[in-house]
Amino acid sequence: MDKTELAKLEGYLRRTFANHAISVRARMKKNDSAEVYLADEFIGIIHVDDEDGDRSFNFTMAILDVDLED
Repeated sequence: MDKTELAKLEGYLRRTFANHAISVRARMKKNDSAEVYLADEFIGIIHVDDEDGDRSFNFTMAILDVDLED
């Protein structure tokens, strides 16, 4: 992913979740995925899917059971 695509993904996530603290950052030595942060906290990965000539993106976010505790 290039800088333009990262910026578009970041804008989309910020609008969708109404949160300007979301950032999408390039990964070291990887160009098929990016890291997603909420402020300084890592929250997930976006992977590129280029199968069948259609480009799409998959956002994966793990939620630990300890995160659900009050």
